[in-house]
Amino acid sequence: MTLIEKAQPFLILAAVWVGIALGYVPEVAQSAGSLILPLLMLMLTGAFLHVPLRGFVNAFRFRRVAVASLVINFVWTPLFAYLLGWLFLRDQPAVWVGFLMLMVTPCTDWYLVFTGLSKGNLPLSTALLPLNLVLQLLLLPVYLFVLAGAVFPLDLGVVLESVVLALLLPFFAANVLRYFLVRYRSELWFEQRLLPSVQPAQIILLVLAIAAVFASEGQAIVQRPQILLQLLLPVSLFFSSNLALAFVVSKWLSSNYADYASLSFTTLARNSPIALSIAVVAFPNEPLVTLALVIGPLIELPVLALISQVLLWVRRSGLFPEGTGSISDG
Repeated sequence: MTLIEKAQPFLILAAVWVGIALGYVPEVAQSAGSLILPLLMLMLTGAFLHVPLRGFVNAFRFRRVAVASLVINFVWTPLFAYLLGWLFLRDQPAVWVGFLMLMVTPCTDWYLVFTGLSKGNLPLSTALLPLNLVLQLLLLPVYLFVLAGAVFPLDLGVVLESVVLALLLPFFAANVLRYFLVRYRSELWFEQRLLPSVQPAQIILLVLAIAAVFASEGQAIVQRPQILLQLLLPVSLFFSSNLALAFVVSKWLSSNYADYASLSFTTLARNSPIALSIAVVAFPNEPLVTLALVIGPLIELPVLALISQVLLWVRRSGLFPEGTGSISDG
C-alpha cells in the first residue's frame, strides 16, 4: 500500500474541512457544484482501467466462493441494507437513500489492497472484479428505483441518466483507452507502468470531488452534524453482520483461509465513488444523500484495516486450513 493510499482517510477528512471553509466564499460555492461530476467521472475512468473484461472467465475457476460472493453482494446485501435503513434511518429519508446507495455498490478495486494485507486469495478477488462491475451496471437502476424509490419518489429517467453519466461513460472510456494503449504500447507497459501511476491520481480526484461537494453544499450539511452518529450504528452492523456471514458461509463451503479472506473483503468493501457520482445527478437537491456517501469511506476504510488484522488472527488461530491463495475449487 502506497503512502497516499494509507493517507486516504485523512485526505478525505481534510477535503471535508477545506470544502466547508471554501463554501463560505460565495463565488466558490456557486461554481463548485459543476466540478463534482467531471472529477468523479475522471476518477471512475481510472478505476475501470484496472478491470479487464477478459477476466470474466477466471471467476469460474472458483465457482463456489464466487457464487457465494455474488449472492451476498447482489441479493442479501440490498435487502439487509434496506432493513437497516428502515430500522435506524427512516426519520431521515435522504440519509437512508444515501446509505442504501453506498451498500448496494460493491467495491471494484480497493478490496484487493485489504485482501493482500490479510493474505487472501488475490486471483479469486481479481476474477470477481469484472463481474462486480457489470452486475452493478445492470442492477443499480433496479436497486435505485425499487429500494430508494420506496423511500421517496424517483424519476426513472433521472435514474437512468445518472447511471449513464456516472457508470456507462467512464466504463466505455476506460475500455477504449485500455484497447488503444495496449495496442500501441504493450500489455506490460500498461500493467506495470501506467496502472501504478493511475491509483494516486484516482485518490486525488476523489479528494477534490469531496472538497467540491462540501464547498457547494457545506452550509446545509454543517447544520446536521448528528448524521455521522446516525450512520455509525447501521454501517457498523452492516460490517459486523456481513463479516460473520462470510465466516459461516466459508465454513459451510469448507473453504481454506485464503478463500475465506477473499469472500470477506469482496462482500464488505463498498464503492462510494460510484454511488456518489450517481447521487450528484439523481439527487441534486438532496445534500444529505451526498453527505451519507462522503461519510461512508471515513468509517469504512479504518474498519477494513481493522478487519484485515482480525482475519490475520483467524489465520493464526487455525480455524481454517491454510490455502495458497490460488487454488480453484473446480
